[in-house]
Amino acid sequence: MLPRSFLYVPANKPPLFDKAAAGPADAIVLDLEDAVPLPDKATARVAVRDFLSKRASSGEGAQTWVRIDPTSADADCDAVVRPGLSGILLAKCSATALDVVGELLDRLETERGVDRLRLIGLVEDAAAILDLPTLARHPRLTTFAVGEVDLLGDLRMARSDATASAVTGLRAQVVLNAAAAGLPAPVAPTSTDFRDLDAFARSTRELVDLGFRSRTAIHPGQIPVIHAVLAPSDTEIAAARDILDRFAAADGKVTVDAHGRLIDGAVIRAAQETLQRA
Repeated sequence: MLPRSFLYVPANKPPLFDKAAAGPADAIVLDLEDAVPLPDKATARVAVRDFLSKRASSGEGAQTWVRIDPTSADADCDAVVRPGLSGILLAKCSATALDVVGELLDRLETERGVDRLRLIGLVEDAAAILDLPTLARHPRLTTFAVGEVDLLGDLRMARSDATASAVTGLRAQVVLNAAAAGLPAPVAPTSTDFRDLDAFARSTRELVDLGFRSRTAIHPGQIPVIHAVLAPSDTEIAAARDILDRFAAADGKVTVDAHGRLIDGAVIRAAQETLQRA
C-alpha cells in the first residue's frame, strides 16, 4: 500500500528534514520543485542527496520521497536516485515527462543498485486531464496525485460553491482512470489552509468517499487528521469481518450480510479493503 500521508518539506531547508522524518507522517516529500527558488536548486539537491545517504544507513522514520521538476529531471534524478529513496513525485506529469524520467530511473537504478522506485504523477494541467487514460497505462507510473492549485489555475477556474461540482468532476476523472488501469487509489490534493483542521477533516472525508486513499499535507498538524479520517471505524471493521466470515461459512453458496443484502464479489473486495486500511 502507499503511505496514507505525505508531508511536503522544502528541499532547501535541511534543518527540517530530520524533524519531519521523525514526525507522524507516513512519508515526507522533499520538494525540489515549487518550494525551491531557482538559485537554490543546486544546494538543495546536495542537501537531499546527503540526507538520503544518511537515511539509507539508518532506515528509521517516515519514508522519504522527492518531488522533482520535469524541466530539470536529469539533475534532480541524478541527485536523488540512490538507496534511502522510497519514491518520486513527478510534477506536471505528462507522457513525455514519464518517458524521460522512466528512462533515467531505469538507468540509475541499475547503475546504483536501487530497487525499482515507485513514481506518482501529479496531474496539474488540462493536458494531463485529457491524457489520463494514456498516462495511467505508462509502465513507470504507480498512480496519480492531484496538484489542484496548479490545475485550477491552468483551467482559469475559481474555487467557489458554484464550481464545487466541477472540481469534484475533475477529481473523479483521476480516480476513474487510476481504477480502470488497475492502479492503487490516487493521492488527494493538498489544502493550503492548514489552520482550519475541522474543514480539513471534512474535505478529507469527502475525498475518501470519492475514492482517494492518501493525502498530501503542507503542515504537520494536518497529518493526524488524515490518519484519523482514513482509518475505518470500529463499526466498519466489525461489519467487514462479519461479511468475510459469512462468505467463508457459505462455502460457495449464496449468502447475505447482517442487513439481508447479497454478498457478491464487489462487497467482498470492499470488506477486504476496509480491513487492509485498518
